[in-house]
Amino acid sequence: MREITISEVAGILAGHAEEASAGTGCTVVISPKGAVGACWTPGFAPGSRETEALKPEGLTGQVHGVCLAGGSALGLAAASGVARYLAEEGIGFDIGSLRVPIVSAAVIFDYPGNLSGGSLPDEGTGYRAAAGASKAPLPGGPHGAGVSACSGRIAGPELYSPSGIGLFGVELPSGLQLAALAVANPLGSVTDRHTGRILSGARLPGGGLADRDQIMGMLERMVPLVGDGAADGKAGGVTEATTLAVVATNAPLGRLGSLRLARMASAGMARTIYPAHLLFDGDTVFALATGGGPSCGESWLGALAADVLAEAIMRSVPQGGL
Repeated sequence: MREITISEVAGILAGHAEEASAGTGCTVVISPKGAVGACWTPGFAPGSRETEALKPEGLTGQVHGVCLAGGSALGLAAASGVARYLAEEGIGFDIGSLRVPIVSAAVIFDYPGNLSGGSLPDEGTGYRAAAGASKAPLPGGPHGAGVSACSGRIAGPELYSPSGIGLFGVELPSGLQLAALAVANPLGSVTDRHTGRILSGARLPGGGLADRDQIMGMLERMVPLVGDGAADGKAGGVTEATTLAVVATNAPLGRLGSLRLARMASAGMARTIYPAHLLFDGDTVFALATGGGPSCGESWLGALAADVLAEAIMRSVPQGGL
């Protein structure tokens, strides 16, 4: 088994672009020939675009790009730049007079690291990321959509820990490829999936990382929900958070198979984020199947995807924590 990154999967390119003055950016994963795409959203506060098109009952059945960005809902504008670049390159569905690419997107809430002192991710950011996408390995950490990503947002702005982009993948002797890219920005803390040790996350006022009991205490003190919404919309000062992921494979999956892959892969989030999938997390997993690789059991592939995504999330933070 050989370790790979997501850009090494057959039919996949990837790239970053950043808005340095604002501390934000975007990351794109492109399939120039189209991939069988799917999306699974275990979180409750997503910010997304073109995810309905990825449902198995939808018409298109293919996606040409996924854009992950900072800037909260405003960052979805970056996807338009990705679509514009792909259309200029002749990538997308041929409707006669032009090509229309399907570009799905999701965003993280990267404030206050993103102080909005400059441009939020916009069409230009997405265009640059798409234009720079290649087969070269992407750098992990605070790059692209992960520039201002943080873990442990449940502790409040002064007690976050930095996180960012994490990447991991495998190529088996059979030629099967499976890789994940994650942007870790959770309310909870990032943990070691093998030992449960907290690697990065909520910090204590006196220093050090909060343990699981202390994290649960922070969660208990959050403002309770009233009716269908939080009492002040901010849950006691904690704002939205999100972990995003793209899982790509060369396995020959159909639309339901791709959806099942995304859903099973999401277990990797729960293994490495404590606690995961809370009301203010917009956790989202995209799956891309480019085909051309060997057939395999879907349950086996999904179980492997959960492990691969868990490893990618762990690699989004310094392994030793703080």
